[in-house]
Amino acid sequence: MRRFVVALGGLACATFALASPAAAYEIDPLTRQPLTDVLTVRVRPQNTVPTANAALPADIPGAPSAADPLASTVPQMTAIPRETVPYAGPYAPGTIVVSTAERRLYLIQPNGEALRYGVGVGRPGFTWGGMQTVTMKREWPDWRPPAEMLRRRPDLPRYMKGGIENPLGARAMYLGNTIYRIHGSNEPETIGTAVSSGCIRMTNEDVTDLYSRVKVGARVVVQR
Repeated sequence: MRRFVVALGGLACATFALASPAAAYEIDPLTRQPLTDVLTVRVRPQNTVPTANAALPADIPGAPSAADPLASTVPQMTAIPRETVPYAGPYAPGTIVVSTAERRLYLIQPNGEALRYGVGVGRPGFTWGGMQTVTMKREWPDWRPPAEMLRRRPDLPRYMKGGIENPLGARAMYLGNTIYRIHGSNEPETIGTAVSSGCIRMTNEDVTDLYSRVKVGARVVVQR
């Protein structure tokens, strides 16, 4: 018996379509970017778990706690390093600023600094901008595709329990009363690209770090 591991790109903005184990993403002929509404199915031997995070030091800020039952299965750290950068903009500490053009997320800090993370953003036709607030936070959230996605893809499951195979990843921060989230991803290789259906995605390691720093009610500014 083989175990099929679903690798979903996007958030409540991800979709399903079974492919062969060797299949790659379908490419948008205009942007030459992978389309994450097409699902890649990867085959892994049964009773095995990912080991990419095995060398992650426990003292790295944002590293999963040993108490987290799925900590050993969190995907590897992002190739886009998280770093502290100077900030001289107008937003107060605690504000999240997302630059979709730059494909970076900034968490404003005191003393003229910001934490900068790599993110994945909406592909052409799914970009948006504006101000929201974090209205809810969830660890290993369940996923229910929104009605808009189900109309495009009626073959999607109506519910997926939270876990390493869930497209929302390790953490999710819900934005206002929209369908959008800042969330983790089981496809860290897509961070820094524009392939989602509108949500802001991060590696599980980075979203866990951000989640620990952000409070419900935090202001989120998305710049196109």
